[in-house]
Amino acid sequence: MSKAETAVDEDALRERFERDVLPLLPSLYGAALRMTRNPADAEDLVQDTYLRAFRGFGGFTEGTNLKAWLYRILTNSFINTYRKKQRQPQIVEGPDDIEEWYLFDKLGARNVQDSAEDEVLDRLPDSDVKEALESIPENFRIPVLLADVEGFSYKEIADIMETPIGTVMSRLHRGRKALEKALWETARERGLVG
Repeated sequence: MSKAETAVDEDALRERFERDVLPLLPSLYGAALRMTRNPADAEDLVQDTYLRAFRGFGGFTEGTNLKAWLYRILTNSFINTYRKKQRQPQIVEGPDDIEEWYLFDKLGARNVQDSAEDEVLDRLPDSDVKEALESIPENFRIPVLLADVEGFSYKEIADIMETPIGTVMSRLHRGRKALEKALWETARERGLVG
């Protein structure tokens, strides 16, 4: 293959990546934010996901489930980062860092639009549902997010998480039960249950 043919192939691949992958950025950011519970970590996770996706995009088979492929990369990156952080000592940031991020957030400098799910969660009258979801252990929270928020099937979640479908079903059931338990008291206080 000549250099000119290689350049044309790379340009076509880049155009296809921009056309197909970039529009999924808001939903990936929303999922990353729910996984990490921190906007800065979510941005890092999405950036890492897009870098890995771009590097491997030549091997992606067009016509297959692109969203599931990206969520697999996102989930694997999150798990790898989480495990790496578990082995490292905690780092406490100083007040200078806090003020810098505070100003950054207040100025609205983020250029990523919120996903539809984030907008719905932000409009909730209180934070009980968000807190309940965030209180679920990670190995149960991720299947609940992928199934109930992102709308993936059991098979797609199994592919994304690289686990058997039975494990996904079990974790999803246990995650939903944990969410129900976390929200039970709130529902009772509001008179929704007896």
